[in-house]
Amino acid sequence: QVQLVESGGGLVQAGGSLRLSCAASGRTFSSWALGWFRQVPGKEREFVAAISWSGGNTRYADFVKGRSTISRDTTKNTVYLQIFSLKPEDTGVYYCSARGATMLSASRWEYDYWGQGTEVTVSS
Repeated sequence: QVQLVESGGGLVQAGGSLRLSCAASGRTFSSWALGWFRQVPGKEREFVAAISWSGGNTRYADFVKGRSTISRDTTKNTVYLQIFSLKPEDTGVYYCSARGATMLSASRWEYDYWGQGTEVTVSS
């Protein structure tokens, strides 16, 4: 079965950066897309970024565009999300997700597998 395990969350000062990791296992992801979503207090789970496993195509939400990079290491079956210039409003739980299609959907309803989440806290 597909398993996604996030890591890298923690406490960081506003203006800083961090890199989240998602270890994927259970199958070959050559025709899959992997994404990052976040859940902040008082809001629904929202799209952050996505990447196609084989081609490396990327898509970003507007609120992280220009200060975020999603990447993957196919030899390690790992997806990364690096966020720069962190803001207090970035605080929340970040989830890794996967879907068995190459299209980079921004809808949480299109993703079938989810990790347990990793907490990010940005202090001011």
